[in-house]
Amino acid sequence: MKILIVAATSFEIQPLLNAQILPYPIDTLITGVGMTQTAYTLGKHLALNSYDLIINLGIAGSFDRNLKIGEVVEVTEDRFAELGAEDGESFLSIEDLGFGVSVFRPIPFDNPPFYPPLLKKVNAITVNKVHGHEPNIAKLKNQHPDVDLESMEGAAVFLAANGQQIPSIQIRAISNYVEQRNRESWDIPLAIKNLNTVVLEWLSPL
Repeated sequence: MKILIVAATSFEIQPLLNAQILPYPIDTLITGVGMTQTAYTLGKHLALNSYDLIINLGIAGSFDRNLKIGEVVEVTEDRFAELGAEDGESFLSIEDLGFGVSVFRPIPFDNPPFYPPLLKKVNAITVNKVHGHEPNIAKLKNQHPDVDLESMEGAAVFLAANGQQIPSIQIRAISNYVEQRNRESWDIPLAIKNLNTVVLEWLSPL
């Protein structure tokens, strides 16, 4: 089995990059931050390489206060939340406009005994601009009431993986809540530590 681990920055997966205990052929791809860079870098890479599984790793902000800072979750649905058009106070998705798809779910990965870890499953949005202004946060939650967290890359990974018919898994750790920007309340080191601990336990020799 050949695996590709995709992350926006090496910082988010540094403990994994430092580990030398993985028994399978695993490549890593650092795409850079944002959906555009991710789609381009991953698409270019997949044009020349094939994999049995793509694992997208990273940190994220949570809209759901029931998720704890540092908690590790699996994203099973992601969407390009800004892809569409404004119509006064309303938002028209790309589906509403009839021009494409904004919601992506991964091709399931079912290969025992190599199952992914049992994590809470959540819905996410992928954005160009992380939210930090309460009126905009309220408006977005009204548009997408089932959203749990946001990142800047997740849906782009699902899009590229699905396009190549490759199963994928997105695992993220909560570094902060989506609120008026307050870095003092964030805990990026804890999120990165927990993310890498979960993934290393999963990928280590059975």
